[in-house]
Amino acid sequence: MTGIISQAQNDLPNDFLSAEFHKERRAAFKKLMPLNSVAVFFSNPVQNRSNDVDFVYHQDPNLYYLSGYKEPNGVLVIFSEMQKEGDHIYDEILFVQPNDPSQEQWTGYRLGVGGAKKKLNIQNVIENKEFEEKRIDFAKFGNILLSQPKGAYTDDPKNPYDSFDLMDSFLKQIGQSLPAQHPSNPDLKKVKVQRNILDTERLHEMMASLRQIKTEEEINLLAKAAMISAVGQREVMKAIHPQMSETEIQGIHEFIYKKYGSEFEGYPSIVGAGANGCVLHYIENNKAKVGNDLVLMDLGAEYHGYSADVTRTIPANGKFSEPQKAIYNLVLKAQEAAIKGAVIGSDFKTIDQISRKIINRGLFELGIISAVDEAHPYYPHSVGHYLGLDVHDLSLNGKFEANMVITVEPGIYIPEDAKCDPKWHGIAVRIEDDIHITENGPINLSEYAPRTVEEIELLMKEKSVLNTLELPSVD
Repeated sequence: MTGIISQAQNDLPNDFLSAEFHKERRAAFKKLMPLNSVAVFFSNPVQNRSNDVDFVYHQDPNLYYLSGYKEPNGVLVIFSEMQKEGDHIYDEILFVQPNDPSQEQWTGYRLGVGGAKKKLNIQNVIENKEFEEKRIDFAKFGNILLSQPKGAYTDDPKNPYDSFDLMDSFLKQIGQSLPAQHPSNPDLKKVKVQRNILDTERLHEMMASLRQIKTEEEINLLAKAAMISAVGQREVMKAIHPQMSETEIQGIHEFIYKKYGSEFEGYPSIVGAGANGCVLHYIENNKAKVGNDLVLMDLGAEYHGYSADVTRTIPANGKFSEPQKAIYNLVLKAQEAAIKGAVIGSDFKTIDQISRKIINRGLFELGIISAVDEAHPYYPHSVGHYLGLDVHDLSLNGKFEANMVITVEPGIYIPEDAKCDPKWHGIAVRIEDDIHITENGPINLSEYAPRTVEEIELLMKEKSVLNTLELPSVD
């Protein structure tokens, strides 16, 4: 089985983050650790979808960032100082699930100890069962830093070393336990262990300080994710027509993602026609015909762990009406000004105010609000967020620095019962791009997807090969 696995895993993409990247990130993390401390990172637990079907597994971003390990039932432990066991000296341990041919035939290949050492270039790798044998004396450390994974911990009785058991073992070692009858993600923020403090907040800040600044490798992956997402937007612009459903539009985007090597969507795809676009996180995408409405499409490819986040709003019939154009151009003006302001030393509060001032003035001039300083519900969210391994990535929310990547995404949403002229009802527009902040100013990573009214309408006149596909009739 080992030989088969090795051969089957030869022809894989070669542009994942390098083992050297993860090693360097661990070194940077260690420099931030307080003296006499230990940091513990658990793999995300497997999440059940229905009966014996699980959701596609996704690793905890912090653990992946520091190790490259993408499997469940693992633990990464990092020490602030070198530890010694006999002649063995180390400052990190990666606990992994073992090779098991009987399981791998059903659920996929595992790295195992040998594979993790070779592929991840981590020398101190041990099978996860060893974590439960109290190899680590947590009581001797002044700080226990915990990266608390997301999701519920459900005990798999067939696996004595699953995420539930590993977390339960850890808590027992520090004097706590998981409630067996109520498996859930425990709140560990205030647990005190003798003189030690189990600290989740400090580790969160440490990881945010690292992850908010991207390396060149990370920028390349984010740029690839943004480009794939932009290609998806372009292909929909060519293929869309009034008889198309929201689901079909979603499918075109996600087909493009897979075609160009994206493993996942970075978040549930949002395709909202007409008033559906006013629901900021609308994910039903089940309207059968988009008609002549504007269609708001907020989707992002996840490429090798890094998520893009790109939104375009287009007229399903290929031509903006005058009310649609007026709202669209107002949002575009606000976005362009906010992107221009996304420079080193600025911050989200500043560019949010830039976009909000333009939108408020425009809504007043269009007669939708009665004063430029009127409180209104038409721009209910902030102008953007950080982007990376999480679509809303970790950050310290301070001043912009070189090699941060953010989104800039102003929007206007006018529901069907809005207190304004009915010609505006049901118009929802958001325009979102992924912006790399550099020493030379902002770079738009997703600019390949047209943004102006003229560019969009011109591209929508092109024919799409996707519209030649027909479903055979079934008698």
